[in-house]
Amino acid sequence: MSAVTDAFAAARARVRARRPDGAFRPPAVVYRPPAAGPVPRLRFAAGPATASAAGSAPTPASSEELVLAALAAVERRDAELNAFVHLDADGALAVARERDRTRTAGRELGALHGIPVSVKDVIDVAGMPTRAGCDGFMRIARDDAVAVARLRAAGAVIIGKTVTHQFALGVTTPQSRNPHDPARIPGGSSGGSGIAVATGMGPISLGTDTRASSRVPAALCGVVGFKGTLGLVPLEGVVTLSWTMDHVAPLAASVAEAALTLEVLAGGAAAGLEQASRAGVGGLRVGVPAAAMEESEPAVQAAVRAALDALAAAGCAVVDVGVPDAEDLEDANAAGLLVSRCEAAAVHRGLDVEPGTYWPEVAEQLAEGAATLATDYLDAQRVRTELAQRLRRALSGLDALAMPTTPCVAPLVTAHAGYLTVLSRNAIPWSLAGFPALSVPVATPPGGLPVGLQLVAPPGGEAVLAAIGASVEAARDSIHASDLPGGTELGEAAGQPLQ
Repeated sequence: MSAVTDAFAAARARVRARRPDGAFRPPAVVYRPPAAGPVPRLRFAAGPATASAAGSAPTPASSEELVLAALAAVERRDAELNAFVHLDADGALAVARERDRTRTAGRELGALHGIPVSVKDVIDVAGMPTRAGCDGFMRIARDDAVAVARLRAAGAVIIGKTVTHQFALGVTTPQSRNPHDPARIPGGSSGGSGIAVATGMGPISLGTDTRASSRVPAALCGVVGFKGTLGLVPLEGVVTLSWTMDHVAPLAASVAEAALTLEVLAGGAAAGLEQASRAGVGGLRVGVPAAAMEESEPAVQAAVRAALDALAAAGCAVVDVGVPDAEDLEDANAAGLLVSRCEAAAVHRGLDVEPGTYWPEVAEQLAEGAATLATDYLDAQRVRTELAQRLRRALSGLDALAMPTTPCVAPLVTAHAGYLTVLSRNAIPWSLAGFPALSVPVATPPGGLPVGLQLVAPPGGEAVLAAIGASVEAARDSIHASDLPGGTELGEAAGQPLQ
């Protein structure tokens, strides 16, 4: 061996043996999304709001009643669906009663006063365990994550921790079940959060999104998932998957609730999001990438097209666009997988998790990340920057893009292993680039499995997404399922991975 070879071998060995001061301390390489452009001025009609009355955050007479209803839903369905890993029923009820006393005294803490909220099990809640879906990892959090602290400051009542794909390293959450068909997955990695909201175990759940982890379960479970611009919500107190791609993101029962929650989480950096969900959308331009539509199941395409027709009827200009094209989607999937898994491998090198407690597919992902050359990781970061700039240019002249959140409905549990990159295909460009993205349920085709419409805006464009999403939501009930294809085509296509 030469002196150069020896030097590099010694350097690799030394770095691999080093334990950073703080397992989740980020590296010096930091990605930032392109600078935000001008955000269109939304118009607020004097007449009825775009969103329905049910689309605003609930203002109950009794927080205790809301919490009891959420706990009753957990009692009814959690054994079948596996949404929660930790439930603090007594603590939540005590807080709810205190919230009711505060309201009676004429004082409210904030916009989420008395609302029951669950939290994904990669996010710290003071006094509760954080397990990240792994038997070999557990800590009792001393402090709330910043995002949780902001929810509490706004009056939310934390009821417990929801199931995650192990260490959030996947989009399926195969240990849990879809509330619309327990033979199918809920999506992931925020699968427990999607189940909880869809079944009434609370109207809001706090999740994360690194490749697609809030939007995929939102789409497959039929709820709303809202990921803001990269960096909008602080990550302190969250188990790191990928330093440069992680987002904290709410899942909720309506666009207005998701917007209000994201507004709270942003701590003043995204004021007016809930109000934006009541704005008109006339005059906005929405682009539809052909590549994202063409690779989707016919039933998914039909449901999304019906939603786009509703947007056009509301006054949006809906136009076909060529970017992102199929190559862009493939580049994003490849770069996102390498960046997130290389960073995850570096994180896990310092966690001292017993190797036998990793799921085989998670262990394999970490091993592949660890075996990836630094030059490949850096090239993936360069692809990321170039792609983000291309996508930003493509959005000039548009207010948003619209496409299926996932190209298929919820896959069968028995087929979940083939969906690592399939379910994230349309979602990953926006977490990789750091653009805000919203998944809103559209009309459900015959067969009863939800379809999500994904809306994307340039950095800082969350308000536009709230307005367009609420418009889709308001029109959803007017679209007849009989007008959409379903049956065998819908139910069997999701049994096998798309080619």
